[in-house]
Amino acid sequence: MLKVQPEFDLRRDVEADIRRKEAAVCRVKDYSGAVDILILNTERDGGILYSWKGSSGATRVGKYDSSTKQNKLLYTFDKQVCVSSCSLNKEETLLAVSLAQNNGGEEHLKPSETRSHAPSFIDMLHHFSSLALVSQCLTLLIEIHPINNTKVLKAVDCRVKVQFLHPETNRRSVQESHLLLLTEDGYVDQYHVMLTRHEGYKVVVANPERLSKTAERVAEDFCWVQWDVHTQRLYYLTHADKFLLRCVQFYDNHNCETVLELPLALPAHAFSTVKFVNLGFDHHHVEKPERVKMEVFTNQLGSMCVCSSRPACHKAELIYSVVLVHKDCSKTFRVTLGQPTRDSTLLHPLFIPIGYYVVVYLRACFLHCINTRQQEMLCHSLFLSGDDADLGLSSKSGVFTVLHADDESSVALLDLPNGTIHGVQLSPAHLLQILRSDPRSGRPNNMVDAQRLATLHCLLLYSGNDPNVELEIIEWLCDNVKVFESFDPIQEFILASLYRISYQRSLSLDKLLPCSSVFDGKVASTHTVFSLCTWFTLSALQEVPACLTEIPGVLCTTLLHTESVFKGKARSVQGFWSELQWNTERTAYFDVEPNPRYRTSHVQAYWSKLMTEKPSSHMTHVLENTKKVLSMVDTWPLDRKLVPLFQEEDHHQKLLIGLTVEKLREHLNTHLPRQGKKKIDSLVINYVAKLLELIRHMLESVWLKHKLGPFVLCFTHRASPGEWAVFHFMLRILEATRGLCMPLPPGYHTLLAALALRCLPHHTFLQYVDHRFLQLTDTFVSRLMTGAPAYLDNSAANEKLKFSVLKRLPEANRFYHMWDHPIISASISRDYVKNLLGGRNKNKGFAFTGRDKACFRTDVLPLTYLAKVLSDIEEQALNPFEEQENVDATFVEETALKQTLILLGFEGK
Repeated sequence: MLKVQPEFDLRRDVEADIRRKEAAVCRVKDYSGAVDILILNTERDGGILYSWKGSSGATRVGKYDSSTKQNKLLYTFDKQVCVSSCSLNKEETLLAVSLAQNNGGEEHLKPSETRSHAPSFIDMLHHFSSLALVSQCLTLLIEIHPINNTKVLKAVDCRVKVQFLHPETNRRSVQESHLLLLTEDGYVDQYHVMLTRHEGYKVVVANPERLSKTAERVAEDFCWVQWDVHTQRLYYLTHADKFLLRCVQFYDNHNCETVLELPLALPAHAFSTVKFVNLGFDHHHVEKPERVKMEVFTNQLGSMCVCSSRPACHKAELIYSVVLVHKDCSKTFRVTLGQPTRDSTLLHPLFIPIGYYVVVYLRACFLHCINTRQQEMLCHSLFLSGDDADLGLSSKSGVFTVLHADDESSVALLDLPNGTIHGVQLSPAHLLQILRSDPRSGRPNNMVDAQRLATLHCLLLYSGNDPNVELEIIEWLCDNVKVFESFDPIQEFILASLYRISYQRSLSLDKLLPCSSVFDGKVASTHTVFSLCTWFTLSALQEVPACLTEIPGVLCTTLLHTESVFKGKARSVQGFWSELQWNTERTAYFDVEPNPRYRTSHVQAYWSKLMTEKPSSHMTHVLENTKKVLSMVDTWPLDRKLVPLFQEEDHHQKLLIGLTVEKLREHLNTHLPRQGKKKIDSLVINYVAKLLELIRHMLESVWLKHKLGPFVLCFTHRASPGEWAVFHFMLRILEATRGLCMPLPPGYHTLLAALALRCLPHHTFLQYVDHRFLQLTDTFVSRLMTGAPAYLDNSAANEKLKFSVLKRLPEANRFYHMWDHPIISASISRDYVKNLLGGRNKNKGFAFTGRDKACFRTDVLPLTYLAKVLSDIEEQALNPFEEQENVDATFVEETALKQTLILLGFEGK
């Protein structure tokens, strides 16, 4: 399910370099002493801070640069100390460390011995020795460019975490740094450190004696806290009458403000005394494993998820919740674990944000991939259990720490005990394996369908941009001929692929664009079903299969209206917070709107009406929309046009293309005015163009797979097995698009009819036509009648087929003259004579010229006489029969003679 790759290993990337440094200090060839490397922190630039036990009992602090793969020594303590927290400012001129008392308690923090390179450090420690002897934690600010003065910031009896702010600025010369101190006493202080330069290169603290006066209280009385280094946000939880989650945003100018308050429903004793863990910094919570575990994840598009978990009391089950702030709702899951476990650390799952999925992983139990944007139905979230949920991670799931990253498609996991960092992303290969897997014995097929539906969406929305993954899915669709009980896989493939190209523009599109055909089964009343906390059984959705609304062994509860409150600049500044606020407001609007999601089936009535209308200004406007779409399709590379599509006029499909653009544009303009008409028009044109290109790409893929060529349009040969497979696949595409009332590329029906004629017996072909599986396009009929590109002779069977086709055409007269057949020629001649003589009877002004015409044969007197009459009428009339310009008296005479010879048996057809 997840692909885990090692990105950093202390032993591989750091230890060898450390031993070389220690060997140089000790002047030995190889250093064999213990180093005890410990990861302390990860900074915004990807740098990893660590400490190790050096020679002669010294403790050193270093940094690993992930971009250059180089290690750098930052500072050395002459004595062995316990560094519990560490942070480096962006310019690497200041180092903040928090020293904790040794676990054994044999000695309190004491001043170290005099060092020639840092005399001020000793002076400072002597100054605070009386305080340090009774303090459990000492927080220091050290100048390291070059190593110079040391300032004691705090000496307290609780642990302190330190973190420099890393603003996004390109300024090379920064005259200030800003440091956060978080304490287990439940408060956060921000120190504003002013810097100055001495001797042109030394960076020192300006007015260090006034440093304590710059401290500013940012938060207090918290029982849980989390720092997001990449977004520079501080989340903390307070508990008075209720639990309240607050978020403090730090801006590039180092100002900060509370931008969000969110009440949370948590157990009364979820958090007690705050105890920071020894390692890591991104998430700090209560050390006791039986307490609630909580984490906050955000996405730059404006989504926020607050994840929490807790073991159930006296039951072998786990309860975890995901508050979807951007969707103004929360979902709580109860998962039965089977046998209770003695190790309580195993009862805390690992929350992993990947894209807009949140993966909930409990080792050896389950893996739940929650879709945080299409959360209405459980079938859009993938749940795996047993061996299918094994990630192959050596440590327990509760030991890992999630490291946030700018790349939303992957995330890093810090394994604290082993000193490693792993990159984690969804594995397309594993998801494809789930998609192709056969149902396990004893498992209902409909439950496997639900799992495949979630897997298909996960693949397309996460890895659909990879052409190899898309090709694998198309091959699965082509090879998988069985019918699914719960959904149409081709419909899901089309809708999910189209949704993928637009979902990154706005979260509000989640409620507007069709992303699954399953939504078509929802009744209008579902928007008011969950106004209060209720069991998410979806009983009102009678047309949705039950297997898509539930997970065996998992109970889901949904609560609407999270009551989030936005404050400060979040209400006005463009960026993440304005997007999040907009998304919550639009969600509240969509909850009361009866039908916010665009339904493709609504176009059917308009299309049927438009096809019966005469040309009008509205029809011209619709066709102009079609031109815009087809111009987008025509700009794609010509070498990809392997299938003969977009090469003919198809009036019906062009009307449907233009009408789809019109109705979808109207819908989005109504519900999403913030995007603007130009952006919505561009989105809609690209959306419909992508639909046509997607269908062509599906055909091209199977075309190449079965090695078909242009000879498929030849009617004289029977179909190969590959052509049979392509014909069946095209029928399934037709059925899927017809069910959604979506347009097909012009030329699709012609190609399908041509393949059907090669694959099916004639009587079956005509039955497909009668049942509207096949459409007799003008291009197909003209090729059938004229014999292009390959001639279909006038055998008895072929004659019967052609006559049957002509019989089924509403305007068959237009195609008579295309077929070079005696019967057709005779019919045309009769119609010509009938119309010509009928006109003569109405107009008695015609007179025979009586001229002798040598071209007429005299051995068939009646025919000669008739031809002479027709010729005289033609000479006296202009365009007597405009519909058949090539028909004249000579044609009638020759046709009559040939028909006579055929009847007498002297000439074949």
